[in-house]
Amino acid sequence: MKSQTAFSVTASACATIVSSRKLLAAAVLGASLFAVAPVPAQAQQAAKIGFVSTERILRDSKPAQQAQAKIESEFKKRDDELQSLANRLRTEAQKFDKDAPVLSESERIKRQRQLTDMDSDLQRKRREFQEDFNRRRNEEFTAIIERADAAIKTIAEQQGYDIILQDAVTVSPRVDITEQVLKALGG
Repeated sequence: MKSQTAFSVTASACATIVSSRKLLAAAVLGASLFAVAPVPAQAQQAAKIGFVSTERILRDSKPAQQAQAKIESEFKKRDDELQSLANRLRTEAQKFDKDAPVLSESERIKRQRQLTDMDSDLQRKRREFQEDFNRRRNEEFTAIIERADAAIKTIAEQQGYDIILQDAVTVSPRVDITEQVLKALGG
């Protein structure tokens, strides 16, 4: 019983100390706000802010367009194979629908299973294609973003920007430097 009382007294003392420290920190902070000397008017200067549309960079820049064409050519063969498989499945399904009334029960079940297997195979291949396509696209676009970031840093240093944002809800055209970044990326 004695140890529980000692613990509650110790916990109470700790809470009081923590509370006192918070109060002291707040008082010091408040006092420091009054101690700050006013900044002279000539030293006050508005921050120079710029904006870059990442979406436009990834859509309109020459490297992005080249990367998109490269990726599409890389995946064209697989895309054509998927289209062919989808057409074959559609043809087989139409043929089955036409033949179903005259097929025996076992033949109808067998062809339904074949159609289901073909559909499953098509869905799996589409999913793999999309995953591979997205991975490859992300690889290419990551490299473009890195180049764009380097161009943005160069522009910021040369033109004295304090901050450049890449995402915003609304942007004034006077702070939009996307065109400069597009030119720096080659078009």
